Amino acid sequence: MQDKVPTGLDRKESEVYRRLDTARLPKHIAIIMDGNGRWAKRRHMPRVAGHRAGVAAVRSTVETAARIHIPALTLYAFSEENWKRPVTEVGFLMRLLSRYLKAEVPTLNKNNIRLEYIGRQHELPEDVQERMEWARAATASNSGMVLTLALNYSARSELVDAFRAIVDTASQNGGLEHLRIDEGTVSRHLYTRHLPDPDLVVRTSGEMRLSNFLLWQLAYAEIYVTPTLWPDFRGVHLLEGIAEYQKRERRYGGLNHGDKHPPKSIPTEGAENFSVEDAKEIISS
Repeated sequence: MQDKVPTGLDRKESEVYRRLDTARLPKHIAIIMDGNGRWAKRRHMPRVAGHRAGVAAVRSTVETAARIHIPALTLYAFSEENWKRPVTEVGFLMRLLSRYLKAEVPTLNKNNIRLEYIGRQHELPEDVQERMEWARAATASNSGMVLTLALNYSARSELVDAFRAIVDTASQNGGLEHLRIDEGTVSRHLYTRHLPDPDLVVRTSGEMRLSNFLLWQLAYAEIYVTPTLWPDFRGVHLLEGIAEYQKRERRYGGLNHGDKHPPKSIPTEGAENFSVEDAKEIISS
């Protein structure tokens, strides 16, 4: 139970926060923001109305996460697959993103939030890229939570880009015959190399899939699915997700409460000599 509640939390948020163990808050939360279209459809409104309403959910969630000192928050804002939507809807989303960045920078600075991005940013419209860079620069000196927006993002494309970068680096440093790849090598070439892997991934609208989001990084993340549609999601829902997360025992494949770290990985170098006894040693350790 928490006696001291961070400044800025409302009554409902405070009630949930008091039930949390602040020593066990997630270091990194990732959110798949889903349900804008269904929110609008239920109200007999155009889809873009759902996207517009979703901005308030972003603001509330980001501010609450920063107030309780979550180190990193990543929002799945626009996927590569979203280009398949009608041109008018995509255009609206790009304009909405630009307006959001312009309007929210003062709030981000007020909450000491630093803004970053992941995804193939170079494929976005030029004016959007310029606004993104302006917002990043305007928050660069902040030292609090890192807010990462996944824009034109695809986990599969991220892995393709990572392996291309690994090969390019190797070709410039002695050639491919010296190339050695392990999990650490891949992680160092991901878009998220500056972030810890997420502890918790939240998906709104009740859908049970990851939708090509952070597939490598979510290997050991806890998944929390809420039926709440994204435009209705607020800081209190984030806190409820954290409360559920803290009820779970994170064993990383182990069998007891003492396992605090992910299991050892099987070595890639010298794998041809890897024996059953070696495997047993890793499993039992």
